[in-house]
Amino acid sequence: MSLKTFHVVFITLSTLLAVGFGFSSYHDYQMHGGGTLSVSLAVAGFVAALGLVTYGVWFLKKLKDVSFR
Repeated sequence: MSLKTFHVVFITLSTLLAVGFGFSSYHDYQMHGGGTLSVSLAVAGFVAALGLVTYGVWFLKKLKDVSFR
């Protein structure tokens, strides 16, 4: 597995983790009436996921000539 492949897999898994954390925090807010902390954590998770997607696209554009081997 190349370093590029590992990086793409790692960023993808990190993005999924951030989205899952955002949904979990939002679910906690809805089910338990969590205050502003739950909402803040949900927003932080979704913002982190957006940042990771942006970084992933930038990374793939930067290394478009490098193979995945």
